[in-house]
Amino acid sequence: MRQAEERPIDYVKLSRTVAHALRHQPALYGLELDEEGWVPVAALLAALRQRHPGWRKVRQEDLEIMMATADKQRYELRDGKIRALYGHSLPRRLPREEAIPPQILYHGTSPTALPAIRREGLRPMRRQYVHLSTDIATARQVGRRRTRQPVVLEVRAREASEHGVHFYRGNDQVWLADAIPPTFLCFPPEQTSQ
Repeated sequence: MRQAEERPIDYVKLSRTVAHALRHQPALYGLELDEEGWVPVAALLAALRQRHPGWRKVRQEDLEIMMATADKQRYELRDGKIRALYGHSLPRRLPREEAIPPQILYHGTSPTALPAIRREGLRPMRRQYVHLSTDIATARQVGRRRTRQPVVLEVRAREASEHGVHFYRGNDQVWLADAIPPTFLCFPPEQTSQ
């Protein structure tokens, strides 16, 4: 007689899948986000159970543990619904409430992106908003997703806000913005090759 083994839930993998479902491909999971990005928890759980055999018993409590043990606050759970706080690449832009940013924010990027950023500033690219960090370490960590030697740019966020750039709070560590012109960015000195 073979007994089915219960494997513990891989919360990192669960978080990646939830991010894919809520930020990038909700239709692939049979989900439809409302105008603010919310989806019923029951619908998300049903989609996860259907797509991944190891998550047949995943519950709301597992989503809560996933959120509580994560290194960043990526999701919001309220009134039986869940949504991703930032990072969406959906064609329809989710509305955000504008907020006054801190004086300085940071953006991690790759050295190869610097020439375009010097010319055009920071743009959302495949995301809905430009993502900014409240500290250098987080910005450097974000930059490391694209390169081993990330460059951290200082963003004069408050000044940009005073000149019409719109900013939105993502969570305690992440701020979102519309495109930021290069005049509000502090670049590292250019390296000259010898």
